[in-house]
Amino acid sequence: MMSPAQSQARAAKFAARNRINNVATVLALSAMAFGLFWLFWILIETVRLGIGGLNLAALTQMTPPPNEEGGLANAIYGSVLMVSLATLVGTPIGVMAGIYLAEFDRTGWLANLTRFVNDILLSAPSIVIGLFVYAIAVSPFHTFSGAAGVLALALIVIPVVIRTTENMLQLVPAGLREAAYALGAPKWKVIISITLKAARAGVITGVLLAVARIAGETAPLLFTALSNQFWTSSLGQPMASLPVTIFKFAMSPYENWQQLAWAGVFLITLAVLSLNIAARVLTRSKS
Repeated sequence: MMSPAQSQARAAKFAARNRINNVATVLALSAMAFGLFWLFWILIETVRLGIGGLNLAALTQMTPPPNEEGGLANAIYGSVLMVSLATLVGTPIGVMAGIYLAEFDRTGWLANLTRFVNDILLSAPSIVIGLFVYAIAVSPFHTFSGAAGVLALALIVIPVVIRTTENMLQLVPAGLREAAYALGAPKWKVIISITLKAARAGVITGVLLAVARIAGETAPLLFTALSNQFWTSSLGQPMASLPVTIFKFAMSPYENWQQLAWAGVFLITLAVLSLNIAARVLTRSKS
């Protein structure tokens, strides 16, 4: 049995730990409340000002001159086109590279080098990627183009998909692979029918997160696709995009441009929020 002095010391130690725990809990909750306050304030202001400028004309008409009626149709089309093409280009490359790292060469020098370069691309500012694509795809041809914008966005998609695909494939139990090999299945069949299928939800989640990231990128497009006040479907010409149009209109002194900028902010926020919700739903289904 403990003596009264030992019991008292133990109670005092427990009380001190409890006080420290309470202080840490209060600090954590305060930090969370601080972050949520600004987040909800931004969302509320985006909805309040964005819905005010959102109408049928904003979705069906092209970007207008100052103090005239118009919309964001060409910018929306340009963003959808470039983001879609960048996803179609970057996703297969990212998935195949992730499969190689997870299934074929986990510890080799080429795998380590690929992971190192991939980490650099993940952490590199998007403006650096934009300048790189400007140097190789814009400056030599003396013209901005939608194709250069697609290339810049694809370079942002690839590292995200690589990292997600590799991580999801590594979570697949080794027993599934061994069971398939025991039945005589070749390696390529095991990857396609077993491991990749088991990690499908996680891979799709990574693709959605990559799309959500590039949907709001402005800096790479300023150096590659630039902008276009008119409707264009040619990837060889400058192409309007929603982020660049928002940047240009928000910095202007014209009220109609500012309203359209807020409408564009609302549309991008809604699109990114929808993609993140879809990613969360897929992740929860996977769990």
